[in-house]
Amino acid sequence: MINNKSNKIFISIGILIFMLISIIISYNYYKTYYSDNTKFEDQSVIIYIKSGSELNSFKNQIVSILKDSTTFFNAAHKTEYLLNIKAGKYEIKKGYSNKEIINTLKFQNKPVKVTFNNLERIEDLALKISNLIEADSLSLMSSFNNINFLKQNDLNSESVFSIFLPDTYEFYWNTSADQFRDKMLSQFRSYWNESRIEKAKYLNLSPIEVSILASIVQRETPKVEERPTISGVYYNRLKKNMKLQADPTVVYTLKEKNGFNTKIRRVLYKDLKIKSPYNTYVYKGLPPGPICMPDFSSIESVLNLENHQFLFFVADVKRPGYHMFASTNKEHNRNKRQYTNWLKKNNIKR
Repeated sequence: MINNKSNKIFISIGILIFMLISIIISYNYYKTYYSDNTKFEDQSVIIYIKSGSELNSFKNQIVSILKDSTTFFNAAHKTEYLLNIKAGKYEIKKGYSNKEIINTLKFQNKPVKVTFNNLERIEDLALKISNLIEADSLSLMSSFNNINFLKQNDLNSESVFSIFLPDTYEFYWNTSADQFRDKMLSQFRSYWNESRIEKAKYLNLSPIEVSILASIVQRETPKVEERPTISGVYYNRLKKNMKLQADPTVVYTLKEKNGFNTKIRRVLYKDLKIKSPYNTYVYKGLPPGPICMPDFSSIESVLNLENHQFLFFVADVKRPGYHMFASTNKEHNRNKRQYTNWLKKNNIKR
C-alpha cells in the first residue's frame, strides 16, 4: 500500500517535472522563433547588408534593431542563415519575430527604383547610380570603360554614354557595376528594335550616331514639338558634308575646358575656334559621343525628322525656346540680327 502511494508520488513528481521542462522548452522555442524581437519605434527600418559581409560586420549591424540578440543568433544559427549571409536591402517591420526577420533576410531582398535623366557626362551617371545601389562610382566608371566590353560592343569611352537610356528601372541594391552596365546594354538593345534600326539605316546613321545627334538636338531646344525640325536641319547639313556648327557642342567644349559647373549664357566668336573633337564649328560630322543624355523624345525626333530644306536656325526672341529657320545664309543673317540685337539690349556677354 505504501509502495503504491510512493510510486504514485514519484509518478506525479515525474509528470510535473516533465511538464515543467516542456513548458520551459516551449517558452524558449517560442521566444527564440516567434516572440516580438524588434526595439525600434518606427513602423519599419531598412537595413543594407553589403556584399561579402563577414559575421562580425553583420552582427554589429543587426544588433542595433534587436531586443534580444542572443535568441536571434540562436535562431539564425539553427536555421543556418549565418552560413550564407545575403547582401541586399531589407525592410524589417516593427513587431517581427526572429523567424520573420530571418525569412526576410533570406528571401525578401527589396528592389530599389533607379531613375536617371538629363545628365551631361558619364561621370555624372556613375555618381548618381552610386547613391542608389551598392556599386561605387569608381567601380561603375571602371566597368563602363572596360576595354573588352567596349570592343565586344563596338563602343569607345565617349560613345558608351549612348547606351544609357533615361528612365526608371528596378535593381536590387546589391547590384554590381557590371550587372548594372549589362542590364543597361540589354535595355538599349531592346529599345533598338527592327523598326528603329531600319529608320536609322535609312538615314545612314547607326543607333549610337542617332543618340549623339539627339543629344545635340535636346540641348538646342526644350520644345519637344520643334525637335524634328531641328533634327532635319542637322541631317541636311550632314548630307551636304557641311559642319554642323551647333552651339551646344561649343558650350560642351567650354565646360570641358573650364569645368562642367560653368554657366554659359552666350557663345562668343572666339569660342568657335576651340580645338576639341566635340566642337562642330572646327570639325565636320558628329562629335565622338553624346554631349548629354538624350531622352526618348529627342531620339525619336531624329528617327522621325522633318523633311525640309532648312540649313540654318537661330533663337526666336519673340517666342522663347523656339527658333527661326532659314534655307539660305542671307535669310539666316537677317534672322540672326534680331537675336544679336536682343543680346546687346539685355547686355548678355557670357
